Amino acid sequence: MTDTNLGRRAAMAGAAAMLAAGASQAQTAHNVPYSTGTTAARTPAPPNATDCHFHIYDARFPAVPGAPLLPPDATVDNYRALQRRTGTTRGVLIQPSTYGTDNRLHLESMAALGRANFRMVAVVNDQVTDAELRRLNGLGVRGIRFNLVQAGATTLAMLEPLSRRIAPMNWHVQLHMTGTQIGEANDLLLRLPSRIVFDHRMRLPVAERLNSPGFTTGLRLLAKGKTWVKLSGLYMDSQAGAPGYADSVAVAKALFAANPDRMVWGSDWPHPTEALNNKPDDAILFDLLAECVPDQAARNKVLVDNPAELYDFPRARRR
Repeated sequence: MTDTNLGRRAAMAGAAAMLAAGASQAQTAHNVPYSTGTTAARTPAPPNATDCHFHIYDARFPAVPGAPLLPPDATVDNYRALQRRTGTTRGVLIQPSTYGTDNRLHLESMAALGRANFRMVAVVNDQVTDAELRRLNGLGVRGIRFNLVQAGATTLAMLEPLSRRIAPMNWHVQLHMTGTQIGEANDLLLRLPSRIVFDHRMRLPVAERLNSPGFTTGLRLLAKGKTWVKLSGLYMDSQAGAPGYADSVAVAKALFAANPDRMVWGSDWPHPTEALNNKPDDAILFDLLAECVPDQAARNKVLVDNPAELYDFPRARRR
């Protein structure tokens, strides 16, 4: 046998081994707390794929009195297990309503995960100082969240004044609002000077969805180019339910069509709104993005390029 044939056989054997390893990886069990299922996502994640919405919980940090959600501990190590299952390598920690304006846990978690690949959205109120905002910016915070569904630390009255204060920093206001609330706040939202990010497909009402005032407001904001939407939380408000969440997927498709450059994706792990015995399958949620955005190049923008612009991650050089 010639050296050439030996080389070809070796190359073929190497390729077969790589394919077998890939298949083995796809079949590897991934036990992730607060997530149904154990198989890895079928859709390959591109380099620098970003999970733009997840939380950490830790009983070392006290919940605010009357907190509407009190999930059990969900740690940095638990989240790393989720990353191994979905293939994401970048992420954005979102301060939950549980801790009010005490951002210590998520700042600590961002540092533990590594600030090169992680950012954070904090919660502040109208008493925050400019010095504190600058400190948070230096630590990797790139926005402030208003949770007006599980309301507590922030109010709608604080939104415009804080938006004006953070706009020069190129931060955004992240809004967890129902579709009904979005429609009612149309005039206010249209005049905000900062960027806007809507959680969970704008939580559009099930009965109306694409015919709702909230969706109309969303389209107006998306047309201006300063608003982003997270294609996350498909299980929220879905009547179709698992595994396909067809009604929520339809909304995600419509939002993507309105402005593909302003869509990002998030896991919402550890799914604090869902009962412990009813957590979604995170691999399926990741794979459903391919149904919402079938084109791979467009999906890569949702997972990599759009988050890089919004959260100030380093961008890959174009050749």
